[in-house]
Amino acid sequence: MAVGPRVLEAAGFPRPGRLSRLREWWEQEHVFGYGLIVPAIVLLVTLVAFPFGMAIWFSLSDYWVGSPGGFVGLTNYRDILGNETFRQTVQNSFVFTGIAVSLKMVLGIWLAMLLARNLKFKRVIRGIVLLPFVIPTALSTLAWLWMFDSLYSVVNWTAIRLHLINAPGPNWLGQSTYAMAAVITVNVWRGLPFFAITVLAGLMAVPREYMEAAEVDGATSWDRFWHVTLPLIKPVLAVVILFSTIFTFGDFNIVQVLTRGGPINTTHLFATLAYQVGLQGGNLGQGAAISLFIFPLLALVVFFQLQYVRKE
Repeated sequence: MAVGPRVLEAAGFPRPGRLSRLREWWEQEHVFGYGLIVPAIVLLVTLVAFPFGMAIWFSLSDYWVGSPGGFVGLTNYRDILGNETFRQTVQNSFVFTGIAVSLKMVLGIWLAMLLARNLKFKRVIRGIVLLPFVIPTALSTLAWLWMFDSLYSVVNWTAIRLHLINAPGPNWLGQSTYAMAAVITVNVWRGLPFFAITVLAGLMAVPREYMEAAEVDGATSWDRFWHVTLPLIKPVLAVVILFSTIFTFGDFNIVQVLTRGGPINTTHLFATLAYQVGLQGGNLGQGAAISLFIFPLLALVVFFQLQYVRKE
């Protein structure tokens, strides 16, 4: 039990100094607990809550770069809904995210199953698989920009030599369909390691007894995957798909470096269009409205995904 300073003084002991009293106050449970969470709260308020609040205010105001504007309500949202480029961007974002996340999920599970086997140089291979994820996105996308170049495309050169396409090959970044395929390819290449390594962690947690029991019962490899492995890693998959969906919807670097939203706005995503309108065009109000437009939908996705994870 702690002895107070008055008791020590009455017993003839010297009165504790300021440093001792400060330490005694800090070690109280309620003070120490709040002290631990204060840095996190400060970071969340300054780096997340304040910019988010400013973005909401910009989206509801007629705010231009260098010219603060007044409150205009939902006018910016009404204006962008009447803009054909924005409607094209909404379509692009859902096509881009839907195809990219689906490919990353299928290829990520396949790659994780492969990495879970006892391969030679297993650790080296796992390290190599992580390379696309650790290289700065803008830097790696510059390499892809050269690979998809209209004149010196190594992709076209390889496909022509393998007699897969006829010379001179497609203009990857100059035609809308090929440009969308190019940005999806780079996004899948970039995000695949995140899927594979996370699913691999889930696979390592699957008890071997279940697999051995299914094998004794005569289950094939596909039956073991479908009826044993997949149900056990569903919570992990749900979390990975949730994060991947959010990151893919908000992708900026890949599209900005490869196509800048072109050709004819057919690869614009919310982030690139918001950048073009808000920063390059100076209309911060509409730029903020574009960037926040998808927020309610993503909030619903997060809510239902977390509900599913809790049930699982």
